[in-house]
Amino acid sequence: MQIITTERLNLRLITTDDAPFYLELINDPSFIKNIRDKGIRTLEAAREDILNGPLASQAKNGFSLYLVERKADGASLGLCGLVKRDTLEHVDIGYALMPQFCGAGYAWEAAVATVRYARDNLHLSKLAGITSPDNASSNKLLLKLGFMLEAVVVLAGESRNTNLYGKEFT
Repeated sequence: MQIITTERLNLRLITTDDAPFYLELINDPSFIKNIRDKGIRTLEAAREDILNGPLASQAKNGFSLYLVERKADGASLGLCGLVKRDTLEHVDIGYALMPQFCGAGYAWEAAVATVRYARDNLHLSKLAGITSPDNASSNKLLLKLGFMLEAVVVLAGESRNTNLYGKEFT
């Protein structure tokens, strides 16, 4: 199910059929370094995580992380979407691309469309964004999207610092 479309991208609901790509993405060294090691190493575990993560969020909240596909060839590039975490007051934007697709503006394009979707379709009044202080590209992207750094926090269940950004809609 397609949720968001841009000039070059489709953001659609991830399905268990996407488990091979999802498994590759979440085990990529850049994902583990900049986001976290989810500890998922099998296709079955990836399918379960898709069911219990993005698909459960979509059913419960009406939004989730979406698979980012390139329109030109249908290539799966990564994930971008919205997450409601128990540890944050506001819904946050999340994104991760495979390294070979970074630097071509895909994260920016997907994130801009996701912010617009959160404002115009979901009528959210504010979005959060979280990233590692060491993740220069994600910090830069959030600032370029108009997010403001609000605090450096340690989220519940975590042990490292996290930059907490916010973007209010007027």
